[in-house]
Amino acid sequence: MTLEIGQQVPDFVVPATNHKNVHLRTLRGYRVLLYFYPKNHTPACTIENQDFGANYKRLNSQNILVFGVSRDTLDSHERFKREQSLPFELISDSNEALCHLFGVLRQKELFGKTIVSMVRSTFLVDETGRLEQAWRDVDARTHVHKLLQELEGSRRQTG
Repeated sequence: MTLEIGQQVPDFVVPATNHKNVHLRTLRGYRVLLYFYPKNHTPACTIENQDFGANYKRLNSQNILVFGVSRDTLDSHERFKREQSLPFELISDSNEALCHLFGVLRQKELFGKTIVSMVRSTFLVDETGRLEQAWRDVDARTHVHKLLQELEGSRRQTG
Protein backbone atom coordinates (compact mmCIF):
# COMPACT_ATOMS: atom_id res chain seq x y z
CA MET A 1 0.00 0.00 0.00
CA THR A 2 1.39 3.38 -1.00
CA LEU A 3 -0.03 6.54 0.47
CA GLU A 4 -1.89 8.76 -1.95
CA ILE A 5 -2.17 12.57 -1.88
CA GLY A 6 -5.01 13.57 0.46
CA GLN A 7 -4.90 10.36 2.51
CA GLN A 8 -4.47 10.49 6.27
CA VAL A 9 -0.95 9.38 7.22
CA PRO A 10 -1.15 6.68 9.90
CA ASP A 11 0.27 7.84 13.22
CA PHE A 12 3.83 6.73 13.96
CA VAL A 13 6.51 7.07 16.63
CA VAL A 14 10.11 6.75 15.44
CA PRO A 15 13.53 7.33 17.06
CA ALA A 16 15.47 10.44 16.08
CA THR A 17 18.67 12.24 16.95
CA ASN A 18 19.12 14.14 20.22
CA HIS A 19 17.37 11.30 22.09
CA LYS A 20 14.01 12.31 20.68
CA ASN A 21 11.08 10.30 19.42
CA VAL A 22 9.14 11.81 16.54
CA HIS A 23 5.43 11.20 17.11
CA LEU A 24 3.37 12.37 14.13
CA ARG A 25 0.24 13.01 16.18
CA THR A 26 2.04 15.53 18.41
CA LEU A 27 3.10 17.54 15.34
CA ARG A 28 -0.45 18.47 14.33
CA GLY A 29 -0.66 22.16 13.51
CA TYR A 30 2.65 21.97 11.61
CA ARG A 31 3.40 20.79 8.12
CA VAL A 32 5.87 17.90 8.35
CA LEU A 33 8.43 17.32 5.62
CA LEU A 34 10.02 13.86 5.58
CA TYR A 35 12.83 13.38 3.12
CA PHE A 36 14.12 9.86 2.60
CA TYR A 37 17.74 9.40 1.56
CA PRO A 38 19.78 6.21 1.15
CA LYS A 39 22.84 6.61 3.39
CA ASN A 40 24.75 9.02 5.62
CA HIS A 41 28.28 10.06 4.62
CA THR A 42 27.81 9.47 0.88
CA PRO A 43 28.34 12.26 -1.67
CA ALA A 44 24.79 12.69 -3.02
CA CYS A 45 23.17 12.28 0.40
CA THR A 46 25.56 14.80 1.90
CA ILE A 47 24.65 17.32 -0.80
CA GLU A 48 20.93 16.80 -0.22
CA ASN A 49 21.26 17.08 3.56
CA GLN A 50 23.37 20.24 3.25
CA ASP A 51 20.76 21.77 0.94
CA PHE A 52 17.95 21.03 3.38
CA GLY A 53 20.09 22.45 6.20
CA ALA A 54 20.91 25.62 4.26
CA ASN A 55 17.24 26.16 3.44
CA TYR A 56 15.80 25.12 6.80
CA LYS A 57 14.76 28.67 7.76
CA ARG A 58 12.91 29.15 4.46
CA LEU A 59 11.00 25.93 5.05
CA ASN A 60 10.41 26.71 8.71
CA SER A 61 8.97 30.12 7.76
CA GLN A 62 6.21 28.15 5.95
CA ASN A 63 5.32 26.30 9.19
CA ILE A 64 7.25 23.24 7.96
CA LEU A 65 9.19 20.95 10.30
CA VAL A 66 11.94 19.05 8.48
CA PHE A 67 13.12 15.50 9.21
CA GLY A 68 15.64 13.45 7.27
CA VAL A 69 14.97 9.70 7.18
CA SER A 70 17.31 6.84 6.37
CA ARG A 71 17.93 3.28 7.52
CA ASP A 72 21.16 4.30 9.25
CA THR A 73 21.58 3.82 13.00
CA LEU A 74 21.06 6.62 15.49
CA ASP A 75 24.81 6.66 16.21
CA SER A 76 25.54 7.20 12.52
CA HIS A 77 22.85 9.90 12.38
CA GLU A 78 24.29 11.70 15.41
CA ARG A 79 27.76 11.82 13.81
CA PHE A 80 26.37 12.89 10.43
CA LYS A 81 24.13 15.58 11.95
CA ARG A 82 27.03 16.97 13.97
CA GLU A 83 29.49 16.91 11.03
CA GLN A 84 26.99 18.63 8.71
CA SER A 85 25.66 21.04 11.39
CA LEU A 86 22.09 20.11 10.50
CA PRO A 87 19.45 22.23 12.30
CA PHE A 88 16.82 19.47 12.33
CA GLU A 89 16.55 15.89 13.52
CA LEU A 90 17.36 12.75 11.56
CA ILE A 91 15.08 9.73 11.95
CA SER A 92 16.52 6.23 12.12
CA ASP A 93 14.24 3.87 10.22
CA SER A 94 16.41 0.79 10.72
CA ASN A 95 13.32 -1.44 10.87
CA GLU A 96 12.07 0.12 7.58
CA ALA A 97 8.59 0.86 8.99
CA LEU A 98 8.46 4.38 7.50
CA CYS A 99 10.11 3.17 4.29
CA HIS A 100 7.29 0.66 3.83
CA LEU A 101 4.59 3.13 4.88
CA PHE A 102 5.73 5.64 2.26
CA GLY A 103 6.69 3.02 -0.35
CA VAL A 104 10.30 4.14 -0.90
CA LEU A 105 12.02 0.74 -1.18
CA ARG A 106 12.59 -1.15 -4.40
CA GLN A 107 14.59 -4.10 -5.57
CA LYS A 108 17.34 -3.57 -8.08
CA GLU A 109 20.27 -5.42 -9.55
CA LEU A 110 23.76 -4.37 -8.46
CA PHE A 111 26.80 -6.31 -9.65
CA GLY A 112 24.65 -9.38 -10.32
CA LYS A 113 22.97 -9.32 -6.90
CA THR A 114 19.45 -8.25 -6.05
CA ILE A 115 19.40 -5.61 -3.34
CA VAL A 116 16.69 -3.49 -1.74
CA SER A 117 17.49 0.18 -2.24
CA MET A 118 15.82 3.35 -1.13
CA VAL A 119 14.27 5.65 -3.69
CA ARG A 120 15.21 9.21 -2.77
CA SER A 121 11.82 10.78 -2.03
CA THR A 122 10.20 13.58 -0.04
CA PHE A 123 6.73 13.83 1.48
CA LEU A 124 4.86 16.78 2.92
CA VAL A 125 2.20 16.05 5.54
CA ASP A 126 -0.24 18.89 6.18
CA GLU A 127 -1.27 20.36 9.54
CA THR A 128 -4.06 17.79 9.94
CA GLY A 129 -1.92 14.73 9.18
CA ARG A 130 -2.90 14.24 5.53
CA LEU A 131 -0.37 13.68 2.75
CA GLU A 132 -0.19 17.03 0.97
CA GLN A 133 2.55 16.42 -1.60
CA ALA A 134 4.99 13.73 -2.68
CA TRP A 135 8.16 13.94 -4.71
CA ARG A 136 9.54 10.53 -5.73
CA ASP A 137 12.82 9.47 -7.30
CA VAL A 138 14.34 12.95 -7.04
CA ASP A 139 17.79 14.22 -8.00
CA ALA A 140 19.82 15.04 -4.88
CA ARG A 141 21.58 17.96 -6.58
CA THR A 142 18.45 19.87 -7.61
CA HIS A 143 15.62 18.55 -5.45
CA VAL A 144 15.63 21.08 -2.59
CA HIS A 145 15.70 24.06 -4.93
CA LYS A 146 12.86 22.68 -7.09
CA LEU A 147 10.86 21.82 -3.97
CA LEU A 148 11.27 25.37 -2.62
CA GLN A 149 10.23 26.91 -5.94
CA GLU A 150 7.13 24.74 -6.00
CA LEU A 151 6.19 25.40 -2.35
CA GLU A 152 6.82 29.13 -2.55
CA GLY A 153 4.97 29.37 -5.88
CA SER A 154 1.91 27.59 -4.49
CA ARG A 155 2.01 29.77 -1.36
CA ARG A 156 1.95 32.94 -3.49
CA GLN A 157 -1.02 31.61 -5.43
CA THR A 158 -3.04 30.76 -2.31
CA GLY A 159 -1.79 33.58 -0.05
